Amino acid sequence: MRGDARELLRVHLRQRAELGETEVFLDALTASDVRDLAARTPVERRAEAPAHGVPGNDIVQIGSLDSLREVALGCPRCRLAESRQHVVFGEGNPQAEVVVVGEAPGADEDRTGRPFVGRAGKLLDLLLAAAGYARADVYLCNVLKCRPPGNRDPRPEEVEACSPYLLRQVELIRPRAILAFGTFPAQTLLGSKESIGRMRGRVHDYHGVPLVPTYHPAALLRNPAWTRSTWEDLQRLRTLTDPA
Repeated sequence: MRGDARELLRVHLRQRAELGETEVFLDALTASDVRDLAARTPVERRAEAPAHGVPGNDIVQIGSLDSLREVALGCPRCRLAESRQHVVFGEGNPQAEVVVVGEAPGADEDRTGRPFVGRAGKLLDLLLAAAGYARADVYLCNVLKCRPPGNRDPRPEEVEACSPYLLRQVELIRPRAILAFGTFPAQTLLGSKESIGRMRGRVHDYHGVPLVPTYHPAALLRNPAWTRSTWEDLQRLRTLTDPA
């Protein structure tokens, strides 16, 4: 626990520096703590750090969802930090059997700081409930934690900057299965360039965790004929989490 707190503080300090802050008060650290945090030279820290934001290898070492959330809430890793209202980190059961991954926050999510709360979110709740999953029992998150302006598609550099948070969320939760709603989450987790139409309909593998891709609820609102295919994918997911 002490090591995790120290790592969180080191990442936080690096974030503050990226935001241009030059002074910080550390009234609760011992001299040994300060020496440990300052062990790397400025040259070494600059060599590790990307041009903007917290290094991904720092993110993947964070030891709890709460600590990861604290880092994400102040994240400046891409320019979406300049236009967001809220970071939409994720919510739900931290020991969930199913992690539900979407693309990015929309206007309602950006306003509230919660994932899947607009019209598409209401449809998602209905789909999950019909398949036997309560919203409170799964864990909901997105590839991007900040809203792209105008709800445009995520850009490659944004996915690259933000995906370490998603990957660490999955590692910390250790679900029995992943439900990827839409092209970007499926492509990001599987390292694929295939369309969602080609990926859906079968179970994929994400580092030993079964992954079921399907259409995003927002796409179903535009194309109701895809609802049956999504229902079939949810039944496929159900077989992965039902007791044998």
